[in-house]
Amino acid sequence: MNTQALIYKVYAAFNSRDEDGTLALMSEIVSWPKASEGGRVVGKQAIREYWTRQWADFDPQLEVLQVIDYKNGKTEVKVHQLVRNLAGEVLSDTELWHVYTIQNSLIERMDILEADGNTEGQSAAFSGHRP
Repeated sequence: MNTQALIYKVYAAFNSRDEDGTLALMSEIVSWPKASEGGRVVGKQAIREYWTRQWADFDPQLEVLQVIDYKNGKTEVKVHQLVRNLAGEVLSDTELWHVYTIQNSLIERMDILEADGNTEGQSAAFSGHRP
């Protein structure tokens, strides 16, 4: 699968809350940012547990706007991110960049690059909105 197809497939699976389909596109040792909590998780089971907590409080939807594949294993994806609480209230409506490391057609790492340069802390989309 080419990188662009992988990216579109992972976002479609995430948006439909298809955990198994999303995780199938990742390596066993994938490193993933905890946007709603801050910090990182490593491994598919840890990501599944994190998403379970996140989706119990928030409804994030992401639309791919642009994919830049650098052919060195790095891919930048500009996304439109809409985050709602479970009552449907919009908490955040923004554009930001996701930076992926891809090896052997699997995601090894994802980072979030926000306008403030934040890559490891809680995403601004979720800050101040803890239920």
